[in-house]
Amino acid sequence: MALTKVLITVKTYPTISKKYEELVCTAGFKEDGTWIRLYPIQFRKKSYHEQYSKYEWIELDLVKNTRDPRPESYRPISHDAPIKVLDRIPPDGDAWTERRKIVLHKVYTNLNKLISEAKTKGVCTSLAVFKPTKIVDFIWEEVDREWSPEKLAQFQQLNIFQRVEEQRVEVVKKMPYKFSFVYQDDEGQSSTTMIEDWETGELYWNCFKRYDGNELKACSDVKKKYFDDFAKTKDLHFFLGTSQVHHFTGRNPFLIIGTFHPKHISQLPLF
Repeated sequence: MALTKVLITVKTYPTISKKYEELVCTAGFKEDGTWIRLYPIQFRKKSYHEQYSKYEWIELDLVKNTRDPRPESYRPISHDAPIKVLDRIPPDGDAWTERRKIVLHKVYTNLNKLISEAKTKGVCTSLAVFKPTKIVDFIWEEVDREWSPEKLAQFQQLNIFQRVEEQRVEVVKKMPYKFSFVYQDDEGQSSTTMIEDWETGELYWNCFKRYDGNELKACSDVKKKYFDDFAKTKDLHFFLGTSQVHHFTGRNPFLIIGTFHPKHISQLPLF
């Protein structure tokens, strides 16, 4: 595939990997408007000028990820392959006019149709923009507070052998809660889907710090942002993505890996 330009729209919360220390799943759109997934990427070990943000165009050398049957899945040609950050698409006063032109080319509103495409051989859709018909709630649930001992030990073992001291990274804090949207599609089907966006985790930890460790207040503020703000006042869409392990076996293999939340616009030309 060689050098490829990608508009970054998705960065998931970092997770510990037994093989790669720590990984971030990144996804976005190519210049032709099609989805692409970039995995694995050791994001926090990249140099400062390579650490891209959402809605930045980047350029990097990619090859098909042959260990992943999902058609959108590619990987950097090597872990130290350079990433060139190009330019950024601004929010245009929260209207997100230019971003809409790229993101909203194909929008799903029916969950069963999307899941059917994911499980259809030769189609195998694993990334999509989804517009919920109704947002019912935004909830949180307590989960394990620490990484498993096996993953943590492997991370520490890999990290200690880094040749350059600056390449070592501290283990990322595990999220003690999972956050989920409860919503309905255009047929009234109700679903509860976890969100794995990096920004959700950052928001939680910022609120946790602001409230001196009060977890209830931190979770409540996360809900205020995603439910009271995004769901009630913005033109909210989900970026949905499947996990490789559950793509063909899970009843609904999709997770919310990001949100698209510009302000409502009554009339906007897309082309």
